[in-house]
Amino acid sequence: MIQVVKDKELIQILSSNYIGYLGYIFQSRPFVVPITYYYCKENNCIIGYTEGGQKTMAMRKNNFVSLEVAEIQSPSNWRSVLVHGEYEELSGIDAKYYLHDFSICIKEIIRKKELKDLHFISEFSSKIYDDGEPIVFQIKINEITGRKRKN
Repeated sequence: MIQVVKDKELIQILSSNYIGYLGYIFQSRPFVVPITYYYCKENNCIIGYTEGGQKTMAMRKNNFVSLEVAEIQSPSNWRSVLVHGEYEELSGIDAKYYLHDFSICIKEIIRKKELKDLHFISEFSSKIYDDGEPIVFQIKINEITGRKRKN
């Protein structure tokens, strides 16, 4: 039986994971791509980073996005959260602060879940920036919903 995930469990799922699927619209078509993220409890937002490209251009044009996070054990045992919100780029000191916080939080999640001790952002993110600074962004959360199934 599929059930609704309640508030505390929604936040727990978002807080204890770091891979999600970002949904956005580009040229009137929906796209979904995996991203590394962290949930900032303090500001109730999702923090991520990227480089310039299709995804960035699309989100600048239409800033309404979604992020799906799932924990799947089997077809009859899973939890899923869907965040709807607004993309906003961060700059200057804010971007540096959140990128630093992002790195620390992701390393801690990986240490707890995967029992790995990482030292550098390149150890958990495939994006290595040779051409300058990454684009740091937040998704201001408008709505969080979730479903789960456990038999």
